[in-house]
This record gives sequence, structure tokens and C-alpha cells, in this order.
Amino acid sequence: MLRAIRPLADGLDRRFRAALRRGFDDTACRAILASAPTAAARLRSLPQFLEQVEYNGRRLAKLNVSPAGVSEALDGFDSLLAPSIVGRFEPAREQLRLATLFALNQAFYGVREAETQAFFGLYRAETEAKDLEDLLRRFVRILTNAFRARAGRLILQDGARDRRLSRALYIERGEPNERLIADPAMRGRHASYWSYPLRKTGLIQFGFAAPYPWLPRELTLLDAAAGRCVEAIERSRLRREVRRLETESRHAEREERRRIGRELHDEAGQSLLLLRLKLEMMERGAPPGVRSGLAEARGIAERTVVELRRIIAALSPAVLERLGLKPALQQLVARFRKMSPAQVELRIAADSDGIPRQIQEVIYRVAQECLQNVAKHSQATHVNLFVQSADKRVRLNVRDNGVGFPGKLGAGQLPTFGLAGMRERATLLGGTLAVRSEPGKGVAVTLDLPRNPAAVGQNGVAGNGEDSRAFD
Repeated sequence: MLRAIRPLADGLDRRFRAALRRGFDDTACRAILASAPTAAARLRSLPQFLEQVEYNGRRLAKLNVSPAGVSEALDGFDSLLAPSIVGRFEPAREQLRLATLFALNQAFYGVREAETQAFFGLYRAETEAKDLEDLLRRFVRILTNAFRARAGRLILQDGARDRRLSRALYIERGEPNERLIADPAMRGRHASYWSYPLRKTGLIQFGFAAPYPWLPRELTLLDAAAGRCVEAIERSRLRREVRRLETESRHAEREERRRIGRELHDEAGQSLLLLRLKLEMMERGAPPGVRSGLAEARGIAERTVVELRRIIAALSPAVLERLGLKPALQQLVARFRKMSPAQVELRIAADSDGIPRQIQEVIYRVAQECLQNVAKHSQATHVNLFVQSADKRVRLNVRDNGVGFPGKLGAGQLPTFGLAGMRERATLLGGTLAVRSEPGKGVAVTLDLPRNPAAVGQNGVAGNGEDSRAFD
């Protein structure tokens, strides 16, 4: 049959092309012509033709031409072919038609499935990425694979940029616009490029091994993916701003605690000590009938001084500022032993001198919160408090053998507002706080912090200049 069609191929193609132009653009016409029997007649084998049909089927799918539309067009070709072969080769014509339609349908739904997988990959990347850097790398990798590009770049730009980059660009090697490819390592290495703006945030660029103008469906996918990228970047920047404000709020809170502590110590504390001294002097010279009342008042003043010192220490641990983490924890444990019958084992296997003050304070506060919870709720008889440093991180473990918290804790759930506040502090410094508990089996609290919080990534984008995420 194909040998019989070969001499007629040029004439049939001219007539078929003229009919196709009434309903399809030039790109779709070429793809449909490459799937007609005349294309099979020009090739050496049927597998080679079906491979060509599958390739052009993908192009037709990206042109938003449905399999039904292609099938109707090929029916028109059959009506042109029938008079030329006078009803011959009916079984062969039907088999070729079925094989062609099967390949076209397979290609069409393969493209749709690949688009779905790309979108699913983008959504999954948002849930699995550790930070913005990781998220953008995942986005570029997914899109580079989805478009079958050789390389991809995502460039974040907050400053001014060439006005031409504010719209979608198709660029071929050697064109003047090739200098708009942002990465010099990518420029000049590929036969063609796509450049797509991410609003005012930046742009995404791809390099291809051959000249490859995008098709409508690819441009739609690119537009949707760019929207996801922009939203993810903006959310990350908002989270970074929230973290900055939280950090400033915590700093202001610490400074206010210190100020209140100083004023309580310098004003109320000194006044109470003077009151106690006056009461003691009055007690010594007072008649026996009044002396007992003065002694009682003096005792109240002494207890108030002790309670005031406890409040001042809770507001701002002066011993931590003066002597460091180890003496502060030792003093904390000593005060706990006066409040609770539980035995406490304190081990510090870390060089606290090299730990920044903000890290020391979070460790101290978490230990303080844990010991308060033990004293109030746990009914524990033994508490382990262990501080260690390894791999540029500092870890605090507090474990007791008390009654534990009622019911199991859900993922990310914390049993007290105090520990929830401690987790927020840990997160701001790039750390984590985890609590494990079962009824009757005690509580284990683990605080893990970077030894140097300045080294913690911001999970955001620099405020000025450029930042490039790349995938090859």
C-alpha cells in the first residue's frame, strides 16, 4: 500500500494541506501532515513512522488540538486518497489508521499526564522543601524536566532590569537578545532559550539543544508555574519579615525584663531591706508586748525580699550575665532542690564560654520552664538535666520519671504555653524543641540549637542585588 501511495504523495499532500489550512495554523498543519499515510510512504519502516507520529502527537497536544480533531482531519485525507487507490488495501489502510490514532492518543494523554505530574511536583515541593533555596532548586529541576530542556536557571532580581525581560522571550543562539540570558555560564551554550518573567521578583530561563519555540500549552504551564514561584517567594519573604519582627519583639522583651528587674532590685528591693532593718531596730528597743508583732512583721519583710529576689531572677537571670551558663544552671538546680524533693542530676559536657549569650539564655529558660513543670505537676522523684555540644550544635536534654502528660501529644503539639514560647525562641535561632511524653512514663524535653546562630540561613532572599538558583 505504501509503495502504491509513494508516487502520489506530493499531490496528496498539497491538496491535504490546502484543506487543513481552513481549520489549523501552520504548525498544526505540519504535525498532521507528518502523521498522514504519505509521511509513512516516505519513511523506511513503520516503527520509524509511528515514532514520528508520537512526536507530532505531543506537539499537537501542546497546541491544544484534541485527538478527535486530528482523527477528523485524517478522515479528510482518506477521502482524498480513496479515488486514487480504487478501494484497494482496505485491511492495510484500517490497520495503519488504527495504529496512527493509537499513537496520537497515547501522545496526547502522555502530555496531559506529564503536565499533571509537573503541577503535582510543584505542590509537593512546597510541602517538602526545607527553605526557599531548596524550594527554588526543586522548582527549576521539575520545570527543566517537564519542558525537556538541557538547563534551567531561576534568577531573583530586586533591582532594575532590562525592560525586555518583563515579557516572555524566545531567543535563538546568535541573536542580539542572547545577551539577556542572565547566567554567563549558560549563555552561548544552547541552540535556543526561553526567558519568562516572575513579575518584579526575577525571571526563569531555560536552554534547549535545538531551536524550540514554545507551544501554547507549554506557555500556559510556564505561566502557571511562574505564578507558583512568585507566591512561594512572597510567602518566604513574609515569613522572614515575621521572624525579624519576632526577633525584635523578643529583644525588646528581654530589655524590658532587665529594666524591670533592675528597678525592682534598686528601688523596691532596697526599700524592703531598709524596712527590714528598721523593724529589726524597733524590735530590739520595743516593749515585750509589741516585740512579737514587730518580729512577725520583720519575718514578712524577709520573706517578701526572698520572693522579690526570685521574681527578679525569673525576669532576668543576672547570674547568667555575670558568671555564664554553668553557674546559672547550678544555681537554678539549687533553687529547685529547695522547692521539690526530687533528686536532680546536672551534667554539662559543653564549653559554655564559647556559646553566644542568646543561645545560653534560651537553654537557661527551657531548663527553668522544665524544672518548674516538674515541681508543679510531675510528681517525679528523679530528674536528669544534660547539656552537651557536638557538630557545632548545643543540645539540652531534660528527662523526669514523673506521671507524664495526660494523653498522647500530637505532632508538633506542646503541653504548656511556656514550652510553646520556648519553641518559638528556639525556632528564631534556627533550633528545635521536641517533647516526648506518655502517661506514667515521665517527660523528655530536647532542645537543639546551632552553636553560632549567625551561621543560620535566613531561608529568604537578599534585600538587594541578585540571587540565582540554578539546575543543569
